[in-house]
Parts: sequence; structure tokens; C-alpha cells
Amino acid sequence: MARIFDVVEYPKEMTGEIVRRFPETGVADLRIGSQVIVREAQNVVFMRDGRALDVFGPGRHTITTANIPLLVNVVGKAFGDRTPFTAEVFYVSMREFADQKWGTPQPIIVRNPGVGLGVALLQGFGTYSFEVSDPQQFVTQIVGAQGYYRTSDIENRLRIMLLAKLQDLLGETTAQRNVLELIGLTNELSAGVRAQAQDDFKAIGLTLKSFYIGNLKPSSKSAEELRAMGMLDMQTYTQLQAADAMRDAAQNPAGGAGLTAGIGAGMGIGNVLGSALSNVGQPQGGQAAPAAAAGEEAMPDVMTPDEAARFLKVSGEDVVAAIEEGDLRARKIGKAYRISKEALQEFLQG
Repeated sequence: MARIFDVVEYPKEMTGEIVRRFPETGVADLRIGSQVIVREAQNVVFMRDGRALDVFGPGRHTITTANIPLLVNVVGKAFGDRTPFTAEVFYVSMREFADQKWGTPQPIIVRNPGVGLGVALLQGFGTYSFEVSDPQQFVTQIVGAQGYYRTSDIENRLRIMLLAKLQDLLGETTAQRNVLELIGLTNELSAGVRAQAQDDFKAIGLTLKSFYIGNLKPSSKSAEELRAMGMLDMQTYTQLQAADAMRDAAQNPAGGAGLTAGIGAGMGIGNVLGSALSNVGQPQGGQAAPAAAAGEEAMPDVMTPDEAARFLKVSGEDVVAAIEEGDLRARKIGKAYRISKEALQEFLQG
């Protein structure tokens, strides 16, 4: 014979748990007069045959056909209102689920008007919080017949919703502001995402209580990622590679012994980029390059360190240092180094 539950309750603290079904499997056999205990920050949703019977708030409730009107079609008067009826009982936590994490798994591409390439990749992270506002809607649309439902079961869906709103808002904001200005607007952006996401949360019975951007910054690998996305041509990419080489040289603890450090000390960025791009796009496979412009020295096929230094506008010692550090390919013949034009061009292109 099926067990009839005269008292139904779920006294455990629902930490990280949004919904707990009672019992976890099967159905509850209840009857008129059964007691249902609902604690603070809980609601109880009664379901039968996929249909909501009623929702109880905190307190002790005695089941009657008056507080669950749909029971009149379930409990037969001929049995004196004592006939058991089956129901699915869902305890729903109504507390705020705070300190939920979000982050950008992939950088978000935005416009960057008037700065650099005109585009940038942003990464960010922060926190948000939510609570159940309509337990019946949440159970019917999201939980279904599962025995329990945790925050981890829905966090991916919520993050996708929030990131979609953030991406839209960033796109609208960067139409008039560059990235540097944007980073100073984290409070405004946080409020904008919260406002735009409310309808999506409400549609599944939730309320977005808060959304905070903890950090918003350009991606550290923007050049490589933009190129992989097909948004950089080879010339622009070479420029960025040359600039990256200068940045790395400035951080070189050797104190400028390498070639790139010598370049950074003796030349402006514009000259470095011009040198780096001087041979981009030249014919390959042994074809003759166009004649040098009047007054310019043509780069020979094979050079000594001093000859290579003239083209790079650095000292011969800097070139030798770069060779010995393995940054520049060269062949040693006796005690002398010889550098091919192709090796020098490869070095300049990063």
C-alpha cells in the first residue's frame, strides 16, 4: 500500500539549491488534512499531471479543497474527503542567490573610434545575484520533473543571457566613445545590463537583483586574436608585431643588449615600423625585387653585421648580440658572421 504523507516539510538550508522535489522520486500521496510546513524564504508548488494546483508561502498549511481549489476534481466526496491524491511537491528557495560569477570566455570585439586600428577586444568579469520571483513559472518552465535543481544547473544559461546584453550595450556605447573612456563607465554599464536583462529573467520566473562589472580591460593578445578572426591584414599585423618587439625589449632585464633594445633606444616607433614594412609584399621564390629608389641603398643578398646595422640604424655590436641570443639567424664562417636578406626580413616581421 502506498505511504500517505500526513506531514510534508523540507527543513534543510537550501544553500546553492533553488528547488527540491518531495519526494525526490515518485509522487507524494497526500489527503485532505495533511500538513505542509513551509519555512521562511521558501515557497511550495503543488503539481499534478503537469498542472499547477497551488503555491503555498511560509507557514503551516492544512490541505483542504478550499486552499487548493483544483482538488475538488481529484478528491471524491463519496470518500469523505479522505481519499489520498498524488501530487508533486516542489520546495522553492526564495532567498537571494548572491555572488554568482560571470566572465568573458572569449574577448568581445568593440569599435574603438579614433584610436589605433579602430577596433579592440575587451575582456571582463564580475558578479551578479538573482532570486525566484514566480516559483510556479520557474518550476513549470525550467525544473520540470527533476528531483532537485541547483544554481550550477542554470548558471551557464544566465551567463549567456548577461553576456549577450553586455555585448549589445558595449556596441552601442563604443559608437561614440573609445575604449579608454569606456573602461571608466563600469557603473553605468552595470546598471544598463541589469535593466536590459530583467525581461529575460522575468520570462523564466526570476529577478536579476544585481549585476556588477569587477574589471573591464583590453585583451592582452588582441593582435593575434584579431588576425585569427580575419580582421587584420599582413601589413597591419607586421606593424603590431614590431611594436610588440619594442615593448618586449623595453622589459628585457639584459639592459638593452639585444637588437630590439638598440632599435628602441636609437629610433622612433615610426621609423621602426617603416623599416619593418619596407620589404613586406616583395616577390618571393628568387624573383628580382624592384630597383631601389634614387638615393637609397639596395639591400644585398648577404651582409656582414656592420652592413645589416646600417639598414637597421643600430650598431654592429647590437646585431652580433641579437645573433648570439638566437633572435637573428646568421651563419658563422670562421670568426665572422654572414646574414642573408631573407633572415633579416624574417627578423623584422617578428
